[in-house]
Amino acid sequence: MHFWLRSILVNVIWRTLLVILGARRRVRRGKTLEPNAVGSIRLTTLPTDIDILRHMNNGRYLSLFDLGRWDLLIRTGLFDAMNKRGWYAVVSSETVTFRKSLELWQRFDVQSRFVGHDEKALFLEHRAVVDGEVYAKVIVRARMLRRSGGTVSHEELFGALGKPEGVPEIDEWIHDWAAASALPPTRSAAPSVWH
Repeated sequence: MHFWLRSILVNVIWRTLLVILGARRRVRRGKTLEPNAVGSIRLTTLPTDIDILRHMNNGRYLSLFDLGRWDLLIRTGLFDAMNKRGWYAVVSSETVTFRKSLELWQRFDVQSRFVGHDEKALFLEHRAVVDGEVYAKVIVRARMLRRSGGTVSHEELFGALGKPEGVPEIDEWIHDWAAASALPPTRSAAPSVWH
């Protein structure tokens, strides 16, 4: 098999399409998720995921956690509801913590769950898990936007989709992290000045 063809087959965009198709198939088979449930997909660390130290590249985790987010959005029905209204989500900030390295060809689960909201955004947690043990974890803060422009308020979001029951309160450190890591709004100046 030619190098370029192998490269195409393992690129994240193709893995994304496979996850989307798999999530749609699971929904057709009745394997939907409640909004407060933990979604899980099984992945393998591929040669294109590793760095020169022969373990998964730290930047690749975020791309692969996106796959878990696609599965969660589709299986909870949120993706179709958002699409119908012309809404989409964008990540505004995320933080990742590593505990153990994922090695080449290692199988692992990406577990994903909504963990709450603040006045502007929704929060999700993703975990890389091997045999029930957490290897890495990321907290994601995402904003809901309209394709026609502007943001979707929580009142409108929860009014249209319902507010999920049983979502835990966000840990205080997540609120602190979200505030400390925020950048100015897109219409404000954000000069690169180093102190």
